[in-house]
Amino acid sequence: MLLNIIFLIAGIAVIIYAANHLVDGSASIAKKLNVSDIVIGLTIVAFGTSAPELTVSLFSAVKGSTDLAVGNVIGSNIANIFLILGASALIFPLTIQKNTQWKEIPYLFFSALLVVIFANDILIGNSIENILSRTEGIVFLIFFVIFLGYTFRISKNQPTEEIPSKVFSVPKSLLFILLGLCGLVGGGKILVDSAVGIATLAGVSERIIGVTIVAVGTSLPELATSLVAAFKKKSDIAIGNVVGSNIFNVFFILGTAIIVRPAPISIGSNIDMFIALLAGLILFISTFTLKHRTIGRIEGGIFLILYASYIYYLIKIQL
Repeated sequence: MLLNIIFLIAGIAVIIYAANHLVDGSASIAKKLNVSDIVIGLTIVAFGTSAPELTVSLFSAVKGSTDLAVGNVIGSNIANIFLILGASALIFPLTIQKNTQWKEIPYLFFSALLVVIFANDILIGNSIENILSRTEGIVFLIFFVIFLGYTFRISKNQPTEEIPSKVFSVPKSLLFILLGLCGLVGGGKILVDSAVGIATLAGVSERIIGVTIVAVGTSLPELATSLVAAFKKKSDIAIGNVVGSNIFNVFFILGTAIIVRPAPISIGSNIDMFIALLAGLILFISTFTLKHRTIGRIEGGIFLILYASYIYYLIKIQL
């Protein structure tokens, strides 16, 4: 058990370290090719922060651990709203821009709603089982392309800060990219194998491991980004990071994972999806009820209490 825990932590560390190297190498090549900072930010950097979730979900799908693949995505989305936004708001109140209020947060809520609809074939489609199919995975990817198109369109009309990135020689950049990809593959395999091992030895379901330890571990890049942004009083980055990550997680990562292997949905996973939908709904409603569209320290504290309550529920059902 202890060895599996050590490997789990090591796997998370390797994935995050590898993602940073992949971003650095890719951004350096992009700079040499005169790619704009906004394109680098919307593609390379965005992919880098979500690479841990993508790696874990893909390896889990290939391995047949679909509960872990789905749990990682849904658990990350719950943690992003309740844990990361909550902690960030405690540091500095987060002001939500009108564009985010009327377009991006509703799109986040729509993504969570679509998962719940697709995952309830018995209730909605009179099927014999609940399953996320390859066809639904393709639908997710179509909505992801739509979101990318929208993001690129609004980026042209908004001033953006330069993306901080170092420029290395071509051989060094390619080496970073190669090391990053190898690290993601190796770290992903270590993490998934150890998570499955912990679940087996402890008698805990892969779904519980996925929505808690693995989800929080793979969300560390988003947590670090939002907390640093809050310290620097950059609300747009702190909120945009979470909203974009949640949409990316559902439409790209979950979509890709279920194309690789369709995922049967257990009752427990369905509950997690409804919690993620509730989190999205609370964030959506909050934008219309909060003073000056600001998530303050009180709201941040409430978000953290809601997350702690969810974790307590998961622990309680395992006892």
